[in-house]
Amino acid sequence: MNSYIMIHRLRGPVILLLAGVIALLDRMNIINGFWHWFVPLLLILLGVFLLAERVVLAAGGGYPAAPYPGAVYPSASTGYGPYPGQPEAYVPPIPQPEANKDFEGGER
Repeated sequence: MNSYIMIHRLRGPVILLLAGVIALLDRMNIINGFWHWFVPLLLILLGVFLLAERVVLAAGGGYPAAPYPGAVYPSASTGYGPYPGQPEAYVPPIPQPEANKDFEGGER
């Protein structure tokens, strides 16, 4: 799986886990004030995720829109060619009119 996509997909569940753990600690009277802990930790966590996504993109870990390895490009059946980065497919050449003939097929 693409590293960028994996980091992007983990963001939501980790934020929910952070909220749940802080709420549990608040209910157990281990910490005081849910929002006083949640907001700063949320900002730090979002910054870490954004930094990790940029590191993966800078290291060449994949473009966000790239399909999974072996996936078929959605418009591959339309004949517009392969997805960038995929193996090249054979595209037959377009026949060009000869230089000494006009479009009706006669000589000039």
